Amino acid sequence: MKLRPLQDRILVQRVEEETTTKGGIIIPDTAKEKPAEGKVMAVGNGKVGDDGKRVALEIKVGNRILFGKYSGTEVKIDGEEYLIMREDDVLGVIE
Repeated sequence: MKLRPLQDRILVQRVEEETTTKGGIIIPDTAKEKPAEGKVMAVGNGKVGDDGKRVALEIKVGNRILFGKYSGTEVKIDGEEYLIMREDDVLGVIE
């Protein structure tokens, strides 16, 4: 990938939710919500603090994260859909 986010932004690819429930019911595409879970594909260099020093991001490439329902900006790169969001929009890291 040839995209590097700037400052404290990260590039996230959504993780698709399962299409069937535990009981075996198939959920149609029209009834599904967009997943609020994703995999970090790229990170920026970090934000410059008030003291002029760069603050590194806590999130690393490859982390699985949870984010808000309406977080980020959707972009399409090489036919794939991604989100670009700030590190502040991340709710947590799944370990």
